[in-house]
Amino acid sequence: MKIIKTDIDGLIIIEPDVWKDDRGYFYESYHSKRYHEAGIKCTFAQDNEAFSGKGVLRGLHYQLPPFGQAKLVRIVQGSILDIAVDIRPESTTFGRYHAVFLSGENKTQFFIPQGFAHGYVCLSEEVIFSYKCSNVYSKEHEGGIRFDDATLNIDWQLDLDSVVVSERDQHLPGFGQHRSWPV
Repeated sequence: MKIIKTDIDGLIIIEPDVWKDDRGYFYESYHSKRYHEAGIKCTFAQDNEAFSGKGVLRGLHYQLPPFGQAKLVRIVQGSILDIAVDIRPESTTFGRYHAVFLSGENKTQFFIPQGFAHGYVCLSEEVIFSYKCSNVYSKEHEGGIRFDDATLNIDWQLDLDSVVVSERDQHLPGFGQHRSWPV
């Protein structure tokens, strides 16, 4: 597998080895020892899967300690633009985001450590999104930032007037008004 460190500390892109033949394909979507050696040293506590249609935008979400979550995300079917925003106040990249194209075709994975807000937009007609979390979900510890915040200026690569966003996500606070990640 190929490990790509991004320009934001902690964010890792994984391009797994995929074996294809006339029967289909095979790849290891997770191997604890190899991922640990690549810098992904958390233990995963929960797996989640979401189905969405084209233009659905989910995020930007995070969990505060003691329920902070690192995530290992991948696409089973379809394609998305995945976004991670650094919300660690002490970080030199605080307020910066990284975008990565993930698809069922490329099998690329994105590791997002604790201290990041996360979201994605669906680019294909149907998307099956799968991800591992290092901690269980806690409603009392959830936080979020509005997807179209002017300070972050995220390029979602779609017309934001045409995206489908939940009522909850439409009313998330802007960057700087969100629940702060502890120092």
